[in-house]
Amino acid sequence: MKKYIHLLVLAVIIAGMLLCLPFFDSCEELTEDVLRVHILANSDSAADQSLKLSVRDRVVTECSAYYDGCSGKEEALAITRAHLTEIEKLASDEICRHGFRYPVHAEVGEMYFDTRYYDDFTMPAGRYDALRVTIGDGEGQNWWCVMYPSLCVGAASKQEMEDDLDDGEYRVVTSDRYDFRFKLVEYWEELRSWFR
Repeated sequence: MKKYIHLLVLAVIIAGMLLCLPFFDSCEELTEDVLRVHILANSDSAADQSLKLSVRDRVVTECSAYYDGCSGKEEALAITRAHLTEIEKLASDEICRHGFRYPVHAEVGEMYFDTRYYDDFTMPAGRYDALRVTIGDGEGQNWWCVMYPSLCVGAASKQEMEDDLDDGEYRVVTSDRYDFRFKLVEYWEELRSWFR
């Protein structure tokens, strides 16, 4: 009897995964079409966390103009790489403006992100290309969002999301934040990372 119960549970899991394949495909497409931004604070002190948010605001606001008329993520990546020194200067200037002297490092690379829930959208877990800005030791809590297309909090409208994402991607980011499929995507991404 136990054998049949185990087989039934396995069959339900497999059926659930198969039903979620279109969702998984849209999540995979999303990881291929967006450029994330990741800002690491020096520490978890209140001052360093506040500074991180100021750097975030400055970088997201001033860099958004880089992507005007951008034709896709590959172009956005090239633009970002070409502006890394400027991004470091922007962040450094903001840090100095607040009376700190932390070094700043900006880089572009592929990074793993957990599922993140924002006010109006959700970004599923996965490996994304991202701009990472590290402030000082980079040992504090971090902040992340989407640099291209611009979906960062306060920077995107639903119309912009509809214009920049295909239908499947749009359905993913606007899914109910308690959608169990996001947890399945996280498990799937963790499993994939074991084999890398």
